[in-house]
Amino acid sequence: MLISKKSCCLLVGLFITACSYAQQQQNNTPVSLKTLLSSVNQNAPTLLTDSAAIAIKRAMATETRSSWLPNLKLNYQADYGTNNNVAGPYFGFGIIPSNSRGVRTESNTTTVSANVGVAALDWEIYNFGAYGAQNKVANSDIQVQQNQFADSKYQLQAYTIGNYLLLLKLENFLSIQARNIRRNQEIRRSVQSLAKSGVRAGVDTSIAEAELSKARLNYIELNNQLKQVQLQLSAISGLPYQTIVPDTTLEQELVSTENNLLPTEVDTANHPLINYYKSVYQNSLQREKLVSKSYNPKIMLEGAVWGRGSSVDANDHFNSLSSGWGFDRNNYLVGIGVSYNLFDIRRRQLKLRTQRANTDYTRKKLEEQKQLLAVSANQSNVELQTAHERLLEIPHQLKAATDGYRQKLSLYKNGLTDIIELNAALNILYRAETDYVQAKYAYSNALFQKAITENQVSSVLNLLK
Repeated sequence: MLISKKSCCLLVGLFITACSYAQQQQNNTPVSLKTLLSSVNQNAPTLLTDSAAIAIKRAMATETRSSWLPNLKLNYQADYGTNNNVAGPYFGFGIIPSNSRGVRTESNTTTVSANVGVAALDWEIYNFGAYGAQNKVANSDIQVQQNQFADSKYQLQAYTIGNYLLLLKLENFLSIQARNIRRNQEIRRSVQSLAKSGVRAGVDTSIAEAELSKARLNYIELNNQLKQVQLQLSAISGLPYQTIVPDTTLEQELVSTENNLLPTEVDTANHPLINYYKSVYQNSLQREKLVSKSYNPKIMLEGAVWGRGSSVDANDHFNSLSSGWGFDRNNYLVGIGVSYNLFDIRRRQLKLRTQRANTDYTRKKLEEQKQLLAVSANQSNVELQTAHERLLEIPHQLKAATDGYRQKLSLYKNGLTDIIELNAALNILYRAETDYVQAKYAYSNALFQKAITENQVSSVLNLLK
């Protein structure tokens, strides 16, 4: 009696769960594939990150365009020290202080004061195309990042479509499993009625209960899988996962309009993946040009204005330290110079060889992706044809399995067959129904995979309601 009560409670709980789920599905308006893709394009974290990367490349390009700006440095210093030199050359090494004049017959360590102010201009006014090459590389970097964003968006679109179709398949599986539970409940009622009247053995009741419990467990597992897919779609779309209910008319719409869905023209040349690798290849070519021009001679414009003051006068008299403040002498200097490092010829050869090897790699990578895309297009054509043939055959299997189950159920109720054969007929019907759902899913998935491979997703979506 206790076991019977527990079974009743479990049955009531599962019934309430199923009803609640069904009610929830009814309350939530189905989300179309177009609506879901629109939410993904606006809210996907990956796309938000990639768009920020484009902004970084644009900022770097702006920085590169400003690389022609000159250097204008202002310097001033006031010093106390000695002016006690000897004649002779030396390399300064950047650490030996400058001490002009002060060469005397005797050493003199009297403290003097001095100050100097300098405004110096240093401008690389022409470098034979290096500035232009830098800007082209920076713009090419932006193009690479933009194409990478477009490819990520396209791949995410494909991921969303795949999960949406999977969600639709699981939704159909749940409907089949709900019907399977009702059939098992009908069988159990028939078994219990026949067992009470003595027509059937009590073991048939146990077998019917086991089959019913198995159907309920399958329903629970399928419901869990459906929620997992909903959560994955929610993570990239920003929609609450409970509201992501697939439009069950999609598959039928795809099947009924198959002749208009895919255009005959294949557009793999402008596929986002190919565009990305094209931009990578072009970027490498631009870097080759940059290497060629980075080691060219440089024409410099130099200019300086400076003033100096010192407590030592022109007659080598050591005056008061306060007389060293202010500028006693002012000068300017303007000139144009050319700078070229002869060993840059070898450096350019080595750098250019490395960059050309990278360009060859990116070119081969581009060709590889084109070939892979062509192979995928052929595979998708074969898969679509196979899925279409399977979809045409499945209804015959489903009709035969349905008729067989009805006949077996009628025979069992009249005592002309046993529970084993009835369950076998039920399993055949269940498999036929699931095969039909799988066939529709395979066809829809193959259709979209072909569209994704041939860059025709927009064309397919435009034909859907």
